[in-house]
Amino acid sequence: MAPRQQRGAATAEALLDAVLRVHAAEGERGLTVHAVTEACGVSPGSLYHHFGSIEGLTAAVTLRWLERLLAEMTAELAGARTAREGIGAAVGAYLAFVRDHRDAALLIHSPSADLGPFVRWAEAQIRCGELAPLPAPLIDALVLGPMIGVARRWLSGIDDVDLEEAARVLPDRIWRAVGSTG
Repeated sequence: MAPRQQRGAATAEALLDAVLRVHAAEGERGLTVHAVTEACGVSPGSLYHHFGSIEGLTAAVTLRWLERLLAEMTAELAGARTAREGIGAAVGAYLAFVRDHRDAALLIHSPSADLGPFVRWAEAQIRCGELAPLPAPLIDALVLGPMIGVARRWLSGIDDVDLEEAARVLPDRIWRAVGSTG
């Protein structure tokens, strides 16, 4: 690689690394061209040259870390002998990733939606005994997680997702996880 190309690649890497640091320190609202370029000492023009915009840079770093997360989960799944072991392996790999790569996990899981209305609804259902008395984060995960997974798969263009079937199957499965037993 020519020296100019090496400098360009180093600049792009510095920008990708800076996004994680700035996001971890300042959150989504802190992800500005100024904050990111200042954090890594490059010009705003370099950001625009390599990524087109702050959104393009953020998308690139998010995709990079999502690919790494999926690769780690896939590697763990390959060693599983049963579906139950596979679920355990996937969950273990996912949570290890979150633990080991906190800044990347923060970016991947950046809250862009207000879950307040859902949380308030779930808390009311817990109070009246319809939902199991679980902490709000677990209710969120058990109810929203399966839907988010199916939606992401479908939106990615993978042809094996039937949204109508998911709409029929998931409610009962989710209810088994969060429904009150008493």
